[in-house]
Amino acid sequence: MFKKIMKGGHRKPSKSDATDPSLYGFGPSGNRNSGSVSTTNVVVNHASRPGPAASGPNSNWAPGVMMLTPPTGTIEPLPLFRDAPASERQNLFIRKLQICCYQFDFSDTMKSAREKEIKRQTLMELVDVIQSGSGKITETCQEEMIRMISVNIFRGLPPASYENTGQENADPEEDEPYLEPSWPHLQIVYELLLRYVVSSDTDTKISKRYIDHSFVLKLLDLFDSEDPREREYLKTILHRIYGKFMVHRPFIRKAINNIFYRFIYETERHSGVGELLEILGSIINGFALPMKEEHKLFLVRALIPLHKPKSIAIYHQQLSYCITQFVEKDFKLADTVIRGLLKYWPLINCQKEVLFLGELEEVLEATQSAEFQRCMVPLFRQIARCLNSSHFQVSERALFLWNNEHIVGLIAQNRAVILPIIFQALEKNIQSHWNQAVHGLTVNVRKMFIEMDEELFEECERQYTEKEMKAKEVEEQRELAWKRLADVARRVETAW
Repeated sequence: MFKKIMKGGHRKPSKSDATDPSLYGFGPSGNRNSGSVSTTNVVVNHASRPGPAASGPNSNWAPGVMMLTPPTGTIEPLPLFRDAPASERQNLFIRKLQICCYQFDFSDTMKSAREKEIKRQTLMELVDVIQSGSGKITETCQEEMIRMISVNIFRGLPPASYENTGQENADPEEDEPYLEPSWPHLQIVYELLLRYVVSSDTDTKISKRYIDHSFVLKLLDLFDSEDPREREYLKTILHRIYGKFMVHRPFIRKAINNIFYRFIYETERHSGVGELLEILGSIINGFALPMKEEHKLFLVRALIPLHKPKSIAIYHQQLSYCITQFVEKDFKLADTVIRGLLKYWPLINCQKEVLFLGELEEVLEATQSAEFQRCMVPLFRQIARCLNSSHFQVSERALFLWNNEHIVGLIAQNRAVILPIIFQALEKNIQSHWNQAVHGLTVNVRKMFIEMDEELFEECERQYTEKEMKAKEVEEQRELAWKRLADVARRVETAW
């Protein structure tokens, strides 16, 4: 059987094949429903259905789809849609889809240049047909179109740059992204899928049979592509699918969750976290109130732990937006979010601390007094440590919190608790911080507290002075004790 498949897969088509209706998907209905279209040179399986494994030297295999490179000279341009009679347009549409199932080697720009251009022009024409909205396409055509799209976009991604070099600790921000060589065709295929999804003529009751859970999962797998152009298209398409196919919404959220879990706890490497978070930002914005427990668990189990990976700088802007959206939707979540930030607060990564402080300010802006009071003690202990950071950007960013009127209002309401916590840090900055800008900002914050409550400030100053004096006495006693021990040691040595 294997030898028969090998021979059949590379047989040169005869002239009679060119007029065979089964070549373009018009064979017996049993073949169409079996999940694959059988032609002399092409076997293509639906993306969401299992199919036979590809074989032969010209095949490129990806799970669930088969991609065959055509023998030289098998592709000829088909008539334009506008030149074809209305009765023949469905047949022509399917024949054009079959041409677009062929795959080409883009590592050599001169190889099969004519065939590549024919495919590109055919894809462009298919996009125009879908975009024009001239009428609903039949279910058969929809199935064939999704099959063709699957053949083109679902493929094995090349190894990431750090896998090629073996540098586990390489900075993802400094990696040169891999640009997909087949993008001239791939871009048009993505455009076709996008136009199909957003088209008002697309009936979700029919299209959900082909854009199913398996199709969505494969789309999500492609978010790990290093090519930013591809991820941008995927982001737009998945967002549109989420909006149009309500039946898929819980599944999409769960699948994104799983990607985040693997990224946080296993690999810490994924190219598309930022794009996925952009989609989620829009989704969170549409959550109804009161918020479901499922959504709160997503915040606690996925979004907050995303602060842990070293590569957070790549996607922090999108992550911060999602976190802030949750707090703005339900202000009672502010305590949970702030304690989560404190849990993952960086110890030695100063640039990461600056990002955390920026996000903290956005969260505090949406925080009400009751939630602020629940977490203010551990929060300002951490802020006090940031104030005394030897890295001037961290210290400066912490002091900028006092430029926010809402945060200053919360601090003023709870100054009796907050000032004693940070007073020592403020005094230490004024006495010994090396950076002049930090010194100036600290003086301004100190004046602000004096204006808020001069009596409280004087009490804190008195306690600080007493504490310093006691610490000085303890230090003197310790030095005296060490001096006595040294004297005893010298006398013993002399005696010996």
